Amino acid sequence: MPSSRTISGTPSGNNDFVVVANRLPVDRVVADDGSVTWTRSPGGLVTALEPVMQSIQGAWVGWTGSPDDAPEPFTHDQTFLVPIRLSADDIRDFYEGFSNGTLWPLYHDVIASPAFHRHWWEAYVSVNERFARAAARAAAPGATVWVHDYQLQLVPRILRELRDDLQIGYFHHIPFPPWELFAQLPWRRQIIEGLLGADLIGFQRDQDAGNLLRAARRGMDLPSRRGMLSVEDPTRADGTRSVTAHAFPISIDSTGMRDLAASPEVRARAAQIRADLGHPKHLILGVDRLDYTKGLAHRLKAYGELLNDGRLDSADTVFVQVATPSRERVEDYRKLRDEIELMAGRINGQHATLHRAAVVYLHHSYPKEEMAALYSAADVMLVTPLRDGMNLVAKEYVACRNKGDGVLILSEFTGAAVELKRALLVNPHDIDGLKDVIEEAVRTPTAKARRRMQPLRNRVLKYDVRRWADDFLAALAESRGEPSGRTPVEGVAQDVDDALRGLAERTAILAALDFDGVLAPIVDDPARSQLNPRSRAAIKRLLDLPGVHVAFVSGRKLAELRSVARPPEGVRLVGSHGAEFDGAQASLTPEQLALLDDLGRRLDEVAARYPGARVERKPTTVVLHTRLAGPADAEAATAAVLDGPARLPRVHALRGKDVVELSVVTADKGQAIASLAGETGAEATLYIGDDATDEFALRRLEHPRDVGIKVGPGETAAHFRVGSPDDVAEVLTRLADLLEPTP
Repeated sequence: MPSSRTISGTPSGNNDFVVVANRLPVDRVVADDGSVTWTRSPGGLVTALEPVMQSIQGAWVGWTGSPDDAPEPFTHDQTFLVPIRLSADDIRDFYEGFSNGTLWPLYHDVIASPAFHRHWWEAYVSVNERFARAAARAAAPGATVWVHDYQLQLVPRILRELRDDLQIGYFHHIPFPPWELFAQLPWRRQIIEGLLGADLIGFQRDQDAGNLLRAARRGMDLPSRRGMLSVEDPTRADGTRSVTAHAFPISIDSTGMRDLAASPEVRARAAQIRADLGHPKHLILGVDRLDYTKGLAHRLKAYGELLNDGRLDSADTVFVQVATPSRERVEDYRKLRDEIELMAGRINGQHATLHRAAVVYLHHSYPKEEMAALYSAADVMLVTPLRDGMNLVAKEYVACRNKGDGVLILSEFTGAAVELKRALLVNPHDIDGLKDVIEEAVRTPTAKARRRMQPLRNRVLKYDVRRWADDFLAALAESRGEPSGRTPVEGVAQDVDDALRGLAERTAILAALDFDGVLAPIVDDPARSQLNPRSRAAIKRLLDLPGVHVAFVSGRKLAELRSVARPPEGVRLVGSHGAEFDGAQASLTPEQLALLDDLGRRLDEVAARYPGARVERKPTTVVLHTRLAGPADAEAATAAVLDGPARLPRVHALRGKDVVELSVVTADKGQAIASLAGETGAEATLYIGDDATDEFALRRLEHPRDVGIKVGPGETAAHFRVGSPDDVAEVLTRLADLLEPTP
């Protein structure tokens, strides 16, 4: 990147977009003659925000990385940089102390013990105030300010108090702990209050967002609903302000990494790496910052035992571990380095030969070209943190596998595991399990590896770092009732389209759909119902996508539903409101069978009195249909059932459109979709229904990314409403468009 000279830049107070992060997006370069220039940092956050910063007047508030270094604000690559001065004491108490000695271990499940020192906390408050005041000075009226990460959790509230006109977002890049851990923090309330100064709080995983919501509920008695909190705000007309907490999984410049790995220079370097290592049959790679959360000792122990057991042979297997230096002034990190170097040396002492090392341990940082070559050269990528907010190394490896092969081993305790489910997931604490997975990865045939890798590449290439930034900033704009800047999609209302975008972020989705009135129009003769052709085509597309499950959830008998719907292969079928489940139905006792017969006779008597009424028998239910009866007769017949047999003991009555159903078992569509979601591992559910019986399912949608849609008029618990089965076809088509990988 070209260097820049210090110039006046955009004046403070005129910037429409302000980023506040611990570090500036540039590195200081000092020439031999003592002159200073600045070059862009290679970090993912810088890459994500570069197009935003260059498209509007933007400022970036951060520390230069050196003690007592605070040049005057200057412009670099169209971004106004506002350096924050940190003294040596600030670095010791705020950065190395409270941020990395208290918060880092606490937020990472206390892998190391956090320390609680009041003078560290006081430094944290002081530095956060410094960052907030600098951001307030830099921001134009009504500007958007985006605050980043655990070092600056107090900034949103301080900034809110200084400038209530601002739109404030905060993104938390590391895990947010469960209440049982977070409650240990003496200043837990102040941290929550600090975060709640933002309009939108973003996390890597839904679990982290949920942990914050629970902390607000337990620590401050603030109720939450669907990811939103209502906090007191005396500056607002109604005295309250809404704060939203959602997951926005960060990603990488995946296209850039893919193209870099495809360059002739990197491909040649990858071949050279394998040659330098002696052309091993199996090359295993680990790439991590040297940190106790990354599980380096666990993987070295597992690898060493595999060699000791003879399950792997150092004659044809090499493990390369890149450990980037980190926080080397901190004693715990120095001890960790000594431990890892000792383990690597011991393995080599036992298994290396004159011609080949068993472990190649590299305590360096490398340029991205070298990293792309390493990713391209490795057969197996070993990513086993004990806890990690996301882990972008896993995504970089996937992006670089341009041949579609390679095996990713991924810790269950990373944010990336939520998205990359086709990786080999592992519990790094389970050394025996880790050994088994490493051996499985090494032995995986190329064809099987490609089947696993393809959906991973689809995900990583589609959801890149720019989309992450776009999605967060669009949601932030919407949180204050402003236009999101998204282009409306023909055929789908903007609010529905936005909800589908959020749903499409999940890697395991359940689309559960009623049939009559949703996938097929209501007709007088139910036997003549037909699945909407456009819905059928969209459902087929959805079923071809990894991680997508489709179910028809109907009140019809299962055999009748299958006969009429003629569902595409792969659709799950639920009949009789959940009493029949893919061919399995509830087993009735003799008493229930007798009751069912009695109900049938009673409904036959009612139907005989009212022309147009008819009775249908299902495996666990009898139904009175009144669609073909006149209005007065339909109402009278319905009342006769509700006031008569529906009141019998152990009878469960349900009234829908022109039907009354009496069941001898407890079954409803809400229970059905809960069961389906559990079986399929769905992270989010789309449910579309039109009848009162669908409300049981719509009320079960509690996940922030769940989407409930009501077809037609009437009271509903659904989040959205469409008019007809034709609109449902548009919704399903749009969801398929969003989920299919971009060519």
